[in-house]
Amino acid sequence: MKIRFEVDPTLEEDEVTIRSKSADGPARRVQQYALEQAASPPKLVFYKEEQEFFLPLAEILFFETEGEAVWAHTATDAYRTKHRLYELEGFLPFVFFRSSKSTIVNTAKIYSIQRDITSASRISFAGTHKQVYASRRYYAALRQRILDVGAL
Repeated sequence: MKIRFEVDPTLEEDEVTIRSKSADGPARRVQQYALEQAASPPKLVFYKEEQEFFLPLAEILFFETEGEAVWAHTATDAYRTKHRLYELEGFLPFVFFRSSKSTIVNTAKIYSIQRDITSASRISFAGTHKQVYASRRYYAALRQRILDVGAL
């Protein structure tokens, strides 16, 4: 892969052009990374009892629904958020991926997946006892996302 960087002070805004033989592989990952860097996600506010928390997204292991509430889990705690999963899915960085109808995981924090061909696969995270499940429907795409994130 060749990479060329040009500085043009006459440009009104930054421009990135990616030329590739195919629409997948490394060029797609570079595109996704550039898009993430250009878009600044909204600041997320997390709640626990009467306190508001402003946590870095990198600390979040996964988001899950429990009834009407959406919870963000770190290695040691859980915080409520006012966003719905579909909203989070729309603006979270590339490392976050929906693993089931009720869960979005941080693929950069996944330590292992115990695959079960007949039902959901169990996802474990490094440095914590917390686990979630990936449904069969999402497993293949989740595995590919983990590989893509590792290549960035």
